[in-house]
Amino acid sequence: MFKELRWLLCMLFIMGVFISEAAGSEETTDDLTLSPYFLIENGDPSLDQFPLKETNVTVNISGVIADVHIMQKYSNNGGGPINARYIFPASTRAAVHGMTMTVGEQVIEAEVKERQVAQNEFDQAKKEGKSASLLKQQRPNVFSMNVANIMPGDTVDIELHYTELLIPTDGTYEFVYPTVVGPRYSNQLEGEAPENDKWIKSPYLQEDSEPHTKFDIGVTISTGIALQEIVCTSHDTEIFWESEFVAIIGLRDAERFSGDRDFILKYRLAGKEIQSGLMLFEGKEENFFLLMVQPPERVLAADIPPREYIFVIDVSGSMHGFPLNTAKKLLNDLIGNLKATDKFNVILFAGGSRVMADASLPATAKNIGKAIRLIDKQRGGGGTELLNALRKGFSLPRDEAFSRTIVVVTDGYIGAEGDVFEEIQNNLQRSNLFAFGIGSSVNRYLIEGMAKAGQGEPFVVTKPMESSATAGKFRAYIQSPVLTHIEVTYNGFETYDIEPQGIPDLFAKRPVIVFGKWRGTAEGSIELNGTGGTGEYTQTFNVVATKPLETNRALRYLWARTRIARLSDFNFQRGNPENKAEITTLGLTYNLLTAYTSFIAVNNVIVNPDGQSEHVNQPLPLPLHVSNLAVGGSVSNVAEPEMSILLIIAALMLAMIVGLKKYGNIRT
Repeated sequence: MFKELRWLLCMLFIMGVFISEAAGSEETTDDLTLSPYFLIENGDPSLDQFPLKETNVTVNISGVIADVHIMQKYSNNGGGPINARYIFPASTRAAVHGMTMTVGEQVIEAEVKERQVAQNEFDQAKKEGKSASLLKQQRPNVFSMNVANIMPGDTVDIELHYTELLIPTDGTYEFVYPTVVGPRYSNQLEGEAPENDKWIKSPYLQEDSEPHTKFDIGVTISTGIALQEIVCTSHDTEIFWESEFVAIIGLRDAERFSGDRDFILKYRLAGKEIQSGLMLFEGKEENFFLLMVQPPERVLAADIPPREYIFVIDVSGSMHGFPLNTAKKLLNDLIGNLKATDKFNVILFAGGSRVMADASLPATAKNIGKAIRLIDKQRGGGGTELLNALRKGFSLPRDEAFSRTIVVVTDGYIGAEGDVFEEIQNNLQRSNLFAFGIGSSVNRYLIEGMAKAGQGEPFVVTKPMESSATAGKFRAYIQSPVLTHIEVTYNGFETYDIEPQGIPDLFAKRPVIVFGKWRGTAEGSIELNGTGGTGEYTQTFNVVATKPLETNRALRYLWARTRIARLSDFNFQRGNPENKAEITTLGLTYNLLTAYTSFIAVNNVIVNPDGQSEHVNQPLPLPLHVSNLAVGGSVSNVAEPEMSILLIIAALMLAMIVGLKKYGNIRT
């Protein structure tokens, strides 16, 4: 009678051994999808799972340049040495040109080295028991910080320094400091993923969990034109006015955690003026210039040809709740206000994609109602297969009498951004593309990269009440180009290494930006020509009237960052072997973090003689309004491998109970 029971118990024992070995093995990733997971807090007092204690950000905005210092404080409150890794975001325009590490009284200035060289030095220092830090770029807006051999009770301070250019739109300047990297969807197998994609497998805290870290930010704005308005749309802030030209902005309650969403600060100068014109810097070996030109007024909407709009909408799990609800409202505004002469279509995507119609439909009241009802039914769930949805959009039949625009609405939580950019570039002759990012911490790299690849404009909606205003901006931009056929000429002013190499048509009312280097004497003139709403448009700048200033030193970093962006950021020229060498040279020459150069700092004092340390991945909070569905499910609070093991154990226990009931005559 107990023969089958003995067999069942034997199988349970064998399976238990197998599960134990699988759970303890580190070589089980080949068949797992590269995915984020929820942290399991095991309560081990010897291990500090949250070594990053504070992030403090100091921003000084002078004119059109933001100078940003980030201080990260790592402490080990556990009982043994640890090596910590932390994934964090930055602006897509950030030129990171400095890093220091402070251990006790020792301050170590980090060096820029080739990525693999820096990694090797870090690994060696970690093995030898030395304190070390390594800053790597995983995406142009996603960085990883590794800190080795943090001893119990010790604190390591890391300071980062970056610069970025602020470009106004419609007279409004915007400074954005991203605070958290949202979870990325990827269909790659972990064992096959390249090194710069492995960060995607990061731990996250569940929705509404205690963050275990502090965040604070302070901004000083100093302008040559009187400030008219300052508003922070993301955080509760206080503003202190030193004068009409200088203002200091800080968080009203820094003790209340607010590092789960982008910090967004907007300001306008008196009369909606912008700080346009020419800036010069004269260095020991190279001279740099920046030209910022205010655009003219728009053309009349009546002169614009009929349009076809294809709306590609993300309905994946990470869009559940606030992002998808906001997307619905946004699409209601966009689709509901199309002209009768327009055509449109809708593609919904998650793990798969669904198209509303085989060909775009006239924007009649009946068809608009059908589209809105389709969108309203969506609840959010599944993966984020954007690339396949885009391919479906590009392949739809096209009426050559209509100018086609693809509008992508997503939070951008995918890992394969480069493939998306390449697909858009390969289809430029078929359509241009505008990108809407929705969420409190969207993947701005994807949103801005898609728009750049499609020669359109990026838009970001962080709150539901912003959707109507953003939809109105979109309609105004797409229906009325500001300046076309733009050319810049240099008369008597010797220039070279100009960025960008060509200037696309302007849809938004934002300035034309040109970087470059110059030789000889700063003299002659620069002339910008184009076609505006009232015909030919020209602006001339007298170079000799502008003096080179030492305060413009940041131009060398900004020029180099702009060139790197063209060569690397959006992978438009992937496969070009010369790009890697040029980007590496730019990083080493101008002391910049790039895809191929990293910052490395090593304290040569041995603090951990045996070199044995626990590895800790600092868990990230989910971005504000992003649900647990973004990390694979709303009820899971454990990592994917552990959940699979628990499910197997539960099934085996149930089988054992059934066997005992059948063969042992027991009650359940």
